[in-house]
Amino acid sequence: MKTLLIHSTKHLSIAVTYACLGIVAAALAFGVWFLNARPDLSIWHSTMLEHQFRLDSEVDDFPAYQALEAKLFEEVESKIYRRTQHLDQPLNRYWHGSFADPDNWPKAWNRSYEWAKPDAEFGILLLHGMSDSPYALSHFAEHFKGRAHLLGLRLPGHGTIPSGLVELKWQEMARAVELATKHLKQQMGDKPLYVVAFSTGAALALNHELERLAHNSTLSYRGMIFLSPAIGLSPVAAGAKWQDRLGRLLGLEKLSWNSIQTEYDPFKYNSFAVNAGDVVYQLAERNQQLMQAMPQEQLAELADILTFQSVADATVSTPAVVSNLYGRLPSKQHQLVLFDINRQPLSLALVVSDPLTALLPSLSLDAPRFDLTLVQNRQAVPERNQEREQELVAQTVLSQSDPSQHKPSQNEPLKSLDEVEANRYRPGKVVVHQPLGLNWPAGIYSLSHVALPYPASDNLYGTAFVKGSHRVQIGAAATRGERGVLGVSAAEVLRQKWNPFFPYLLERVDSFIQARQGTNSTPAN
Repeated sequence: MKTLLIHSTKHLSIAVTYACLGIVAAALAFGVWFLNARPDLSIWHSTMLEHQFRLDSEVDDFPAYQALEAKLFEEVESKIYRRTQHLDQPLNRYWHGSFADPDNWPKAWNRSYEWAKPDAEFGILLLHGMSDSPYALSHFAEHFKGRAHLLGLRLPGHGTIPSGLVELKWQEMARAVELATKHLKQQMGDKPLYVVAFSTGAALALNHELERLAHNSTLSYRGMIFLSPAIGLSPVAAGAKWQDRLGRLLGLEKLSWNSIQTEYDPFKYNSFAVNAGDVVYQLAERNQQLMQAMPQEQLAELADILTFQSVADATVSTPAVVSNLYGRLPSKQHQLVLFDINRQPLSLALVVSDPLTALLPSLSLDAPRFDLTLVQNRQAVPERNQEREQELVAQTVLSQSDPSQHKPSQNEPLKSLDEVEANRYRPGKVVVHQPLGLNWPAGIYSLSHVALPYPASDNLYGTAFVKGSHRVQIGAAATRGERGVLGVSAAEVLRQKWNPFFPYLLERVDSFIQARQGTNSTPAN
């Protein structure tokens, strides 16, 4: 009986093992079939460019980087645009004459640029995000034009064709940042240098300074301004590289892509290579390794950081920005501005999981270690006192979903719930409530990862529709119809593309830089 039981258990274990292996194999086969059943790749997905910047490129300074970049764009013209002349695709950026042709814009925003100003008191380096181009920070460039010496860097792999991201390495982007920073420092002499960086660009700027700290080198930036910084990503990103490797093993090129879409955006890739996500993940991990290995005294040498982040961000982790960056920085003059979701009752009624609720414990509003601002709906509540700040911000989450949480007095004027204010919490229990004179626009329930760098006036991603313009206007589009018809996902069409609070963002950037001009010890504004 005992022998029979042992044999039965053994056979059962073998059967279960084979069944599990069969299920895994079937799931893998289905996944490969599903990914490979997507739209066919185009030449801008499969063409590899010879003049792409690599770590072994014979480029030792920024002028040489720009010279190689010029050859790169000549190569794009010959290998892509000359082969698409027969097309008639009015929303294809790779067809000259289309609404999405980058040449329709007066400035070549896909390329690196330098706007010199010999008498400028400071310089600014502008770093865009993954799959973007220098256009992403064009409004900051225009804002500081005539006041600062500006350099907008096109990161390797960007601004040309999506295939540039298939074999990209984060070290190549870091090297380009090093070249641009070194050049700008040479131009500025002893004058201070600031960096304004978006998403992956922010991770690269942080990495530049952390690597210099690790090697006991002089730091480059007087201050760092980050928008939606890539400090942490979903753990799923760690496994992205295996999809790419499987595709290479099986000879299936489509598996190297997370998405294959119509390229209708003149300054951003719509298709996204699997490797691009893995590159950002590796960069974020490298930064965390460096920060964890450094004592607080060493991290205190970093320049002050001003960060703008939406509490709702599907690309990077907002909790990682709070905990893995600001939670590890020593108390200094660092500033974090969080844009809350729209707390209009009708918006909140459809919210599945409130992103601010999970953040509140780590923000420590009663005793913040850094300068924290929450940009939120103005609440119909009485005058607040400093001892009740954390409780009242928690009420922010509750009061609009349940109006019974607060009943204003008869003499208290009600405020429109779409108006916003900046609730600023500083170390030492200093709290400031600043009405901004700005409102949540109708129909917008939150910002997004991509929205922060663009005002409503942006003529590509903003709301203003210019009649008769021969240029695509993505933000002004109002596309309606049946699912599955367009080559663009509904999620992408609905994603918020511009920032209604951009004027406040610029105001904070100006104050941040002005406070640091002249001396590093100037009190923060």
